[in-house]
Amino acid sequence: MSNAPFKVASGLAQVVRRATEGYAVPSPTLEVAPVRASGSRRRRLWEIPHRLHCPVVGVCFDCDELRALMKKVMHFPPETSDYVLHTTAVGNCEQRGQLAELLQRTLEQRFRLTLKSLSAVKDADALRKAWDKACSEGKNVPAMLWACWTHPALDTELEQEIFGDIHMLQHQLGSGTRADLDAMRRLNGENVALRQQLASAQAAVEEIRTDKAAAVFATERTLAETRSELAAATASGERLARELQELHESLPDLRHAQALLRRISLLEVQADAARQKNALLERELVRMRDLARDAEGAFEALSRDAAELQASQDELPERDLAGKRVLCVGGRSGSLRSYRDVVEQSGGEFLHHDGGLEESAHRIDSVVAAADIVICQAGCISHNAYWRVKEHCKRTGKRCVFVKSAGVASFDRAVGEVSEIVQIVEIVRREA
Repeated sequence: MSNAPFKVASGLAQVVRRATEGYAVPSPTLEVAPVRASGSRRRRLWEIPHRLHCPVVGVCFDCDELRALMKKVMHFPPETSDYVLHTTAVGNCEQRGQLAELLQRTLEQRFRLTLKSLSAVKDADALRKAWDKACSEGKNVPAMLWACWTHPALDTELEQEIFGDIHMLQHQLGSGTRADLDAMRRLNGENVALRQQLASAQAAVEEIRTDKAAAVFATERTLAETRSELAAATASGERLARELQELHESLPDLRHAQALLRRISLLEVQADAARQKNALLERELVRMRDLARDAEGAFEALSRDAAELQASQDELPERDLAGKRVLCVGGRSGSLRSYRDVVEQSGGEFLHHDGGLEESAHRIDSVVAAADIVICQAGCISHNAYWRVKEHCKRTGKRCVFVKSAGVASFDRAVGEVSEIVQIVEIVRREA
């Protein structure tokens, strides 16, 4: 079975020849006789010369829009190229039919304001001025092209002038596209440089983590020394208190007893300062231990998820998401790289939204709309984000899988289930 739509598979060469004939500019020695306008009715798409259909279709419709319009009135394989669709549309404009009428209605509706502005024009000179103004400003060229070529005041000379102008504009558009490709290559080079900067930043973060661990060790050592000093000061204070008591009982020398009292007061102040320093160091030690415990817990969770993921991947069959966009809502920030690897190794494209923790919950609708499949980690998102995702998927009929755990293994199992469904759907579609 051919992959070309009807009227193309058997006569594509003829359609292309007819759609491109007349592109050459007439010889300067050939006089073009103007065509008199008959009445005030504008021409329809199938009533204009067939050589004008190719510029009209190419300038007034982009490829995706043309593909969507043609699906409404004809059937063709999804892999049909843009060129085949373009030549098919041009061939169908030669005479009145379903596709020609659909394109006619679309052009009339889209350019209704421009058509209305030219309704008062009665001669070809005024029409030429309107066309020249649109070309010089670079605005509204598709609308003016359609309005001029279907206008009752159009003559053959102006028709040929517009044909030559639009031909050169398409060449200039191709030059602009090449400039865009050069800019893209420059951006790719900048992307490589930014990735190198990211690697350097990650190395700096690792160095900071090592320094923090060394600081915790130094704090514990300082705390031990402070405790020893406090114990010595406490013992000294108790000894001095006993001596003071003995002095009070014997009172051999009053001045000596007063000096001892002043010394005890000073030692008490020093002991109080040592206790405050000790309390401060103990709180810092507790905080450092909590940070270390959290880091160890995160490392153990990632290691456990990696082991479970490897085990689950060894058991599951080969997956193929067929290029579907898989949106992960929620999850642990430290596991995002693992989530992405699971989706991309399964042949899909990974999207993510944190479920309203840091990103705006209002952005969820647009992200869900861009995805083909949604995996919602219900235990790691806000209630508002949960209901937004559920309501959007229910309204649009989009497939959504809810998982309770934020582990990589749970996410991997969900991707496996989705992959099996996608493969079944692809098999059914091919058999149909």
